[in-house]
Amino acid sequence: MESYPSVRFFNRATPPHMITLIALASISALSMNVFLPSLPTMAVHFNTTAGTMGFAVSVLLASSAIIQTLAGPISDLIGRRPVILWSLAIFVLATIGCIYASSVTLFMIFRALQAIAASCMVLSRAIVRDTTEGASAASKIAYVTMGMSIVPMISPAIGGFLDAHVGWQANFWLLAITGAVIWIMSYFDQGETAPKTDSTLGRYFKDYPTLLKSQRFWGYALSSGLSSGAFFAYLGGAPFVGTDVFGMSPQTLGLFFSTPAVGYFAGNFISGRYSSRFGVDPMIFYGIGIALFGLTGSMAASLLHASNEWIFFGSMILVGLGNGMSIPNASAGMLSINPRLAGTASGLGGSIMIGLGAGLSAVAGLVLGPESTETAIVALMWVSVLLGLLCMTYVLYRKRVLSEFHKSDLS
Repeated sequence: MESYPSVRFFNRATPPHMITLIALASISALSMNVFLPSLPTMAVHFNTTAGTMGFAVSVLLASSAIIQTLAGPISDLIGRRPVILWSLAIFVLATIGCIYASSVTLFMIFRALQAIAASCMVLSRAIVRDTTEGASAASKIAYVTMGMSIVPMISPAIGGFLDAHVGWQANFWLLAITGAVIWIMSYFDQGETAPKTDSTLGRYFKDYPTLLKSQRFWGYALSSGLSSGAFFAYLGGAPFVGTDVFGMSPQTLGLFFSTPAVGYFAGNFISGRYSSRFGVDPMIFYGIGIALFGLTGSMAASLLHASNEWIFFGSMILVGLGNGMSIPNASAGMLSINPRLAGTASGLGGSIMIGLGAGLSAVAGLVLGPESTETAIVALMWVSVLLGLLCMTYVLYRKRVLSEFHKSDLS
């Protein structure tokens, strides 16, 4: 691994400061969460249904999956810095487009363009892998995402407040201004960390089969994607559940909506402290197990017709806790498959995770009809996390089998 000088804030001769990495990772999360309490208001503005406006989540996720596939290889070739700066500039312009969109179709187009902010999240992880190795990379990624998790913790409450007192457009002005500030930070602080290469973009895309043939890569990608899929299904269904099932106002919904981020913050702190000690794989397994435990309690309450907003949203604290433990470690696992392809692996792995999330978010919108209760969305989340746990169980099983095979070879 290339040696880098010590990090100094606002010095482009050094790698970016932790504050800049957190900001880069956060802009996509802010774009995802801040406007959610405004969906019913936006549906009225655009003269459409709340279910149709809910597809704004799926559109962003689907576009993010495509963008992450491209951002990783491009940044491996031309560098992290130019991709980040161009992505942020396009994000700001697309956000302003959302504000002045004259129809729901035009809004969705600009919303899809906003997804380019996902490249900043991908590249913040790749930068960590450029400058840090092994379990230490998992710990540093966890600390970055711990700082990032504050955004979804507070942004729905901010969005609900702005919607009630200023209007839904204020949420997008907040996004545009924040994107511009992060662009300035990145311009002055983002030192280039991508290893120098004489390769071509076509060569990087040809390297995708190398990753796709790796069972370890798929194990990490699917376990994290299916576990986090519960959160994306929650994004697609919770506004309906909070408003139509539990009768919550946008401001109250904004406060309750942040519960997964509280757990996610704690989970990332645990990962940052203990990933180096216990290892990547156990942290992923136990994290997914905690998420499944929380959803099992919520499912039981729902089936017994004993659920309420406190149980539904409270169980998501454990889902967030589990994701905070599993996602940073799964990301570090994917990036360790081939360090030369850190950006490509980060983009492809993120694309798989976000693609699953987009699908589950869309399904959440489809399973919730006018007479629906919270049971349908809880069941969808439970199945997703269970499948993630089964994927990680297979990874651990295969690892044990290979270890025993190598031991027999040596004996």
